[in-house]
Amino acid sequence: MTTTKTAPAQRIDWVDYARGISIILVVMLHSSLGVQKVLEDCTWFGYLVAWAQPFRVPAFFLISGLFLARRVNWPWRDFLDRRVVHFAYFYVLWLIIAFTFKAPVFMKEFGVEGTLRLFATSFIDPFGSLWFIYLLAIFAVAVKLLRNVAPWVVWPVAALLEALPIHTGWMVPDEFAARFVYFYTGYIAAPHVFRFADAARRLTLPALFAALLGWALFEALMVFADVDGRSLATLPGVSLALGLAGSLAVAAAGVWMARAAVFGFVRLVGQRTLIVYVAFFLFMATARTILVKVAPWLGADIISTIVLAAAITGPLVMHRMVRNTPLRFLFERPAAFHLPPSDERRMERRVHDVMKHA
Repeated sequence: MTTTKTAPAQRIDWVDYARGISIILVVMLHSSLGVQKVLEDCTWFGYLVAWAQPFRVPAFFLISGLFLARRVNWPWRDFLDRRVVHFAYFYVLWLIIAFTFKAPVFMKEFGVEGTLRLFATSFIDPFGSLWFIYLLAIFAVAVKLLRNVAPWVVWPVAALLEALPIHTGWMVPDEFAARFVYFYTGYIAAPHVFRFADAARRLTLPALFAALLGWALFEALMVFADVDGRSLATLPGVSLALGLAGSLAVAAAGVWMARAAVFGFVRLVGQRTLIVYVAFFLFMATARTILVKVAPWLGADIISTIVLAAAITGPLVMHRMVRNTPLRFLFERPAAFHLPPSDERRMERRVHDVMKHA
């Protein structure tokens, strides 16, 4: 089985770190909440998860939108191949794997008919944690359709959608309304975000760390303070501001890690976010099930830590094991699932190849 190879784009160190931070926080959410639910006990991760709630998902989508401008004007065929078919392939593949893995539980709870119905509806209502990559494809198409509309028209509408209490029960419209503003912001504000990162890079490491610490304390204040039993961080307008500020803070944290040359594992995770994201549930659920059964005495905190480590490292090890085998289709899209490039894109590649070897 072969895959289409293209010359890799030059990577930006702080972007990889920021992506790594985002995906680790997302996996931490699922890992810690699962353990807390099974053991009916809170963990220290629970407080960290609550603290990160205003910016965890916004940062993921804002960073994902940073590089869309490079492709938004591609011919539709090339754009759909890279931004829709790519994600659709991994969504369908790992949806099948997830249902195979969870079939015994679903069959017991919903029966055969209910399980098949749940599987069928997962093609229009994203299943579990896979909704991230499902929405990435929709966001990309939405931006391409709106690319000729002035940002001062689109952005306020997207911000209004984020503030409105839209809860239809269907994940696509609900999450689109709540998250599109961050992806679109990443798209239109990419030059400003990169300038912000450059400014952060010019600070001394202690000064940058102090700024991040100040933001973290303010974030905690907003999350854990409440008005009439409701967190300040969830109020309309405030949630958007915290989401955007937190996304910039994640970028700044990526700059700090890159300059300090620490936590190289975070950068590795950031370079392989899709690999970690599609497969983490396998290792998370397996580690949690085993530990809860054979070592519940470890307690919720230690079990959550081990489960998180397994959920992050498991996919990376799995990828390394299969990348040179026929099973590499688990993480690499085969050539058969690529759309043929347009004539314009094919000519660009020929020019690129000629310039490369000139």
